[in-house]
Amino acid sequence: MYATAASIERLKPPGRRAFLPWLLMLTPDARHLFDGGTPLPWLGALGLVVFAGFYVAAVFTGLDPRRRPTRTPVLALAGLATVTLALGIGYAGNWLLCFPLLSLATGIVLRGRRHLGPVILSFAGAAGVIASVRGGASDSLTVGYGTVLSGLVTAAILSLFETVAQLRATRQELARTAVEKERLRFSRDLHDLLGHTMSVVVVKAEAVRRLAPRDLEAALGQAADIEAVGRQALTEIREAVTGYREGSLDTELDRARSALDASGIEADVHRSGPPLSPQAEALLGWVVREGVTNVVRHSGATRCEIDVRGGIDRVRLVITDNGSGVGSRAAGESDSGGTGLKGLAERLSAAGGSLESGPDGRRGFRLVAELPVDTEDPVESAEGVRTT
Repeated sequence: MYATAASIERLKPPGRRAFLPWLLMLTPDARHLFDGGTPLPWLGALGLVVFAGFYVAAVFTGLDPRRRPTRTPVLALAGLATVTLALGIGYAGNWLLCFPLLSLATGIVLRGRRHLGPVILSFAGAAGVIASVRGGASDSLTVGYGTVLSGLVTAAILSLFETVAQLRATRQELARTAVEKERLRFSRDLHDLLGHTMSVVVVKAEAVRRLAPRDLEAALGQAADIEAVGRQALTEIREAVTGYREGSLDTELDRARSALDASGIEADVHRSGPPLSPQAEALLGWVVREGVTNVVRHSGATRCEIDVRGGIDRVRLVITDNGSGVGSRAAGESDSGGTGLKGLAERLSAAGGSLESGPDGRRGFRLVAELPVDTEDPVESAEGVRTT
């Protein structure tokens, strides 16, 4: 369920002004300053004003992300503690309510720090001692309990809100990463699908043009192949869009043989070894598709050999041709700006494999891909996003 704007608003931590109404707890003390019930009322009024100033400073700076790491909140808290002790010792009575407010400010300033508990307990102990000396045992327990509770509860609530905010930010980052991975999957699939398919269509269209004047039946056969390739491409694009495309290595090898034959390149395809996992089949199928596309479009070769050999732990795919050796341009600088074999190399590397390419001796080009036999597509397993 997606959070609405109202629910997100409710998840926000309390603001700085939310803690100001707690100063109303000192209203009885302020009233006694004017009814003659407090000795040296001017000193009490001064202490009350200074207490309120330090309290506001500690709360505001403790809730300010930029100023909290500085010494300002701690200095304001130290001033607040000094005034609280002075008022408690000098007047006692209702003035002991300054201790729960001091503890509340302590929970704001020192939340998440190791010495939060000892500091609050020391304030509670001081409040209990003063109340016991100036009042009674019942007052001591009440003030001490209120002091401990106000500080710890405030720190716990604020820490909880901060944790929720961090979790929300992490979830948004994970969602953004999942979207980026899905876009990468989609762009790679479209590049590999359309690049190979259009190359086959172009080759077969050229064959139709060459055969039409002298062999109409053969030309019609090539035209039928173009129709079949187009229909298959539409199906594959739909599957790639939904993210449920499982590549078959045998299917890609058959298509590679057909594309090579149609372009006049002798194809020599071999496969041996145990069955592979669906993920390994899909990844090697992409390598065959992209490698053969580069042979047809860039190599000028007359012969291409594809050899797949599976072992106990790893499978090895080798594509070689006897062309001009310009396949490296396609591997690193494809027409779409380098998203062909470079993207496949990233996929294989993430799955524990490797992809190497380069000139094969004096003439030709060689492409070698290796994968663990039981490999797992890393992007498919991350964030629930499926990549093929």
